[in-house]
Amino acid sequence: MRPAQPRARIALAVLLASAAAGPAAAGELPAPERLRAVVAASDRADSDRKLDPGRRPAELLAFFGVGPGMRIAELGAGSGYTTELLARAVAPGGVVYGQNTRFILDRFAEKPWSERLAKPVMKQVVRVDRPFDDPLPPEARDLDAVFLVLFYHDAVWMQVDRDRMNRAVFAALRPGGTYAIVDHSARAGAGLADVKTLHRIEEAVLREEVLLAGFRLAAEGDFLRNPADARDWNAAPGASGERRGTSDRFALAFTRPPRPGSEPAPGPVEAAPPP
Repeated sequence: MRPAQPRARIALAVLLASAAAGPAAAGELPAPERLRAVVAASDRADSDRKLDPGRRPAELLAFFGVGPGMRIAELGAGSGYTTELLARAVAPGGVVYGQNTRFILDRFAEKPWSERLAKPVMKQVVRVDRPFDDPLPPEARDLDAVFLVLFYHDAVWMQVDRDRMNRAVFAALRPGGTYAIVDHSARAGAGLADVKTLHRIEEAVLREEVLLAGFRLAAEGDFLRNPADARDWNAAPGASGERRGTSDRFALAFTRPPRPGSEPAPGPVEAAPPP
């Protein structure tokens, strides 16, 4: 976990406590016992557990500071692997808005998503069927975090108005709230060229787009990085085969700045103070 600026930081006291157990290996992020228990829950599906080594869910939840009572949305929920983890982590008292587009539902997600939503553990989840550029209902406001995991690059080839999407996320977050993005890294200079062929996006391009919507970059995580990845192969689930879960991925915590003249709201990511 690295701050994006000298004074930007992840405000995760639970991680500081868990660090006492010993130093993390390179690229590893310690996760508190509460979040490890979320991942270890006995009623999780075997198909989800098989994805865990490559997705590192406890580290993801820890990095973005997910905890009980939080109000969260996930864009591009797909079949709900991450959504279910978020639902478990915000309980009790939290809520997760799980958004999918009609295209995603018709192409692959309707059946597994509907089946997952029927599980008792998903009672924290509100199903949202809306387009990416208008992704959340009016009641989804003052959110603590909005997640977009391994789908930003898809929004490009789907020809989503990404500026409108990012500004909609900005409007839905409370001041100090987090825009949590994880995606497959493309080679430097690739820009948007690989979004459909290799399902990757150049990190610098994504950062620029999100910052234009008014966000600040608060922190970046290394826990999904893989320097050995040549970034020349298709990282899509159906095409990656045995290499699934080994792509070089970036994890970026953007924050909606606090209102002028106010203190940063408490939460998982604390924005840098003005210079």
